[in-house]
Amino acid sequence: MNARRSIPLSGVLPLVLLVTSACATSAPPAGPPQPATLPPALAEAEAIWRARTDSALLRFTPADVRFMTDMIGHHAQALVMSNLAPTNNAGPTIQTLASRIVNAQSDEIRIMQRWLSDRRQPVPALQTDHAAHGGDVSHAAHANMPGMLTAAQLAELAAAKGREFDRLFLTFMIQHHRGAVVMVDTLFATDGAGQDHSVFKFASDVQVDQRTEVARMQQMLDAMGSTSNNR
Repeated sequence: MNARRSIPLSGVLPLVLLVTSACATSAPPAGPPQPATLPPALAEAEAIWRARTDSALLRFTPADVRFMTDMIGHHAQALVMSNLAPTNNAGPTIQTLASRIVNAQSDEIRIMQRWLSDRRQPVPALQTDHAAHGGDVSHAAHANMPGMLTAAQLAELAAAKGREFDRLFLTFMIQHHRGAVVMVDTLFATDGAGQDHSVFKFASDVQVDQRTEVARMQQMLDAMGSTSNNR
């Protein structure tokens, strides 16, 4: 039987270290991950999509810009009116209505501001303070918009309390909402306006929502009159 030959450890260790060192030096250095390159077909599709998106942002008219700008001011006055409800002892139904108007029209204001900003158009400052907006309303840019309350009407609403506030709120908000519908009708009647998809959808939604709320508020106002007559 042949005796096994043992390899001394002193000879193995340098060999292991040499192999390990060679493997380490041959591995490529780690660097930041490189962005994935899209296949040519996908890259072309993305380029077409971006071009169409950029083109869509350019399909608007001065009438579209005027509508979005004016409607921000119009909605701002609705917020002024609605924010009076909690402090002027409005009834629960009116407070619920006012809260719903604040939530809905605040969201719509943000949509309009973003639309203007995306198209690099001036974004009007939002004023929902009663005193500040009361002064603004006498300005021609606001006073000439359909449905806008005058400074005297705003002051009358701000001074009213309880049931009288409820009656005035419904009366003035019906006037205000009807004005918004007129603004939408004017937009759609303007040649070339309302072709932008976002403007068309937004204006159409405003038209439907405002008409629906006018009908609901008129019923509430009529009910108030009937209740008063029965007393």
